[in-house]
Amino acid sequence: MPKLPPFPYTPGMDAAGVIDAVGPEGDGRLKVGDRVVAVVMPLGPHGGAYAEQLVVPAASVVPVPAGADMPAASTLLMNALTVRLALDALALRPGQTLAVTGAAGAIGGYAIQLAKADDLRVIVDASVSDHALVQSLGADIVLERGDDLAHKLREVAADGVDAVIDAAMLHERILPAIKDGGGIATVRGWSGPTERGIVAHPIFVTTGLTDTAKLDRLRQQAEDGVLTLRVARVFPAAEAAEAHRVLEAGGLRGRPVLDFT
Repeated sequence: MPKLPPFPYTPGMDAAGVIDAVGPEGDGRLKVGDRVVAVVMPLGPHGGAYAEQLVVPAASVVPVPAGADMPAASTLLMNALTVRLALDALALRPGQTLAVTGAAGAIGGYAIQLAKADDLRVIVDASVSDHALVQSLGADIVLERGDDLAHKLREVAADGVDAVIDAAMLHERILPAIKDGGGIATVRGWSGPTERGIVAHPIFVTTGLTDTAKLDRLRQQAEDGVLTLRVARVFPAAEAAEAHRVLEAGGLRGRPVLDFT
């Protein structure tokens, strides 16, 4: 059980720091002084990552991606793991088509990049000001945001897309874009009702917090440049309330980070 001293944290479930203690049941993978990232439960005695020091299961800890600083590293695991779980649930084959809503956000950006790494065709929606961003992340087709997104998706995928990662929480409004028997991965527990045999997959990141293999794969993909770590702004921990105000105002292109140093 590594103990993380003061270092940057993203609000909620992500943390980055240096190990200053390892419990007696460690497997030798981690040692004191390692620079690491961790994904933690959002509730509990420390309130998730809102603490100067954390004690977390070793299985939830992997090295900082080489070349990443602490603020950037601390933005990786929660959202990337959410996307990885979503893609695994949808189980698409290479060449199939995935739509990503809310593509310019933290989950959406990782969804584009991880889907492309899985050899999927990716269609996204974004405001005009975000078109260049989502194209740089690898989107194959970028559609204008709007209430008629499902219709626009059918215009470029006449038979419907194979699946959707719904980071924008459009839920039933995006179902008409999905082909019969397709899938939708949701991030706030929405599970339907659906239509035409479409399967809803509510994704709960807490189910993967101790899947070290998945976490380390994401670390490696960040290290290899497959995943882009995006920091919107670093806040001193004393300004956590301001970080929340900025986050809740929306429109961030990257993650806010709390620094406990």
